[in-house]
Amino acid sequence: MERSTFLFTSESVSEGHPDKVCDRISDEIVDLVYREAKKGGVDPWSVRVACETLATTNRVVIAGEVRVPPSLIKKNKAGDDVINPAKFKSAARRAIKSIGYEQDGFHWKTAKIDVLLHFQSAHIAQGVDNASDHQGSEGAGDQGIMFGYACNETPELMPAPIYYSHKILELLATARHKGEGDAGKLGPDAKSQVTVRYVDGKPSEITSIVLSTQHLDGSWDSAKVREVVEPYIREALDGLAIASDCKWYINPTGKFEIGGPDGDAGLTGRKIIVDTYGGAAPHGGGAFSGKDTTKVDRSAAYAARYLAKNAVAAGFADRCTIQLAYAIGVAQPLSINVNFHDTGKVSESALEEALPKVMDLTPRGIRTHLDLNKPIYARTAAYGHFGRKAGRDGSFSWEKLDLVKPLKEALKG
Repeated sequence: MERSTFLFTSESVSEGHPDKVCDRISDEIVDLVYREAKKGGVDPWSVRVACETLATTNRVVIAGEVRVPPSLIKKNKAGDDVINPAKFKSAARRAIKSIGYEQDGFHWKTAKIDVLLHFQSAHIAQGVDNASDHQGSEGAGDQGIMFGYACNETPELMPAPIYYSHKILELLATARHKGEGDAGKLGPDAKSQVTVRYVDGKPSEITSIVLSTQHLDGSWDSAKVREVVEPYIREALDGLAIASDCKWYINPTGKFEIGGPDGDAGLTGRKIIVDTYGGAAPHGGGAFSGKDTTKVDRSAAYAARYLAKNAVAAGFADRCTIQLAYAIGVAQPLSINVNFHDTGKVSESALEEALPKVMDLTPRGIRTHLDLNKPIYARTAAYGHFGRKAGRDGSFSWEKLDLVKPLKEALKG
């Protein structure tokens, strides 16, 4: 039996964190390929992207494999088709500018950008394009396990520690971009961390708050930074009490002027726990950013969250973890596992049987149901892939609650 009274901590990092800069660039590449496919009349189902980004002092390297429309291809001196780097470089510069980097060591205009993308491996393509189990028109882009999770701790059915960690940084980023007072002097790079005390298994109060944020005014010390950020932190934490003896650690090392990739190198996919549930639920190990949705690392993790969220919203349990497993080139999931963590009101095995009845869990079925063949991924690169509002553009479609009724009906049957 799980403990009912305990402390739990999760962290978030801002859009300007070096790793998140790389996630953003990689997802801008995914969006670019989808946009160019649509403009060129190319079937979006044929899009393939597996893009990794490295960033350091005034340098960005973009590598990986892609299948792209003709507008992103050129001829080399030998007359062979190669990836044209021009639009990829422009997408990276726009991302860096949007985040807000205009410092000497990392500037959207002057950073050197290398594009080392190549065409998708034919051996991978044959497995993805034709499902070996003949249970779908395409197989999974890789083997692996994916987890989805939901709980009734917050309005968005997310664990409280990661929910509030994200919220702090989102509010500060909004204030920075708007240039609100001294908040306009904050830099893009920041990290937050929130510790929550649980009593009887429910979030009770916040016992510690950690925030380290880059600032552009060299005269600021930790006290000044706290003066600037504390109102935003308290606004973000409005849904949960702050303990009277809560420990505050604001820029605990002092000054934080050099930030982003100039302060520390960044890589795509190094913040997978920040991207998901803050450690409150298992993670299959695969990153999301830079991948098209034939990669079940991404699409099946979205599907698992979608199913878990709808199960909790339907009242089946207070907490729900769903695991899906896939093999490369095989369409159908190898297994489905549901865990209600001793909070269930219905049978876990019954829900396992019901899930494939309400949603086709092949890669194509997931992409169709959630309408994933769109340029909607840059927004996912910071502040979590889950617990967000579904957008009119189709973004975060996996956060909708439109399966509650079908799930209830499937369990009755």
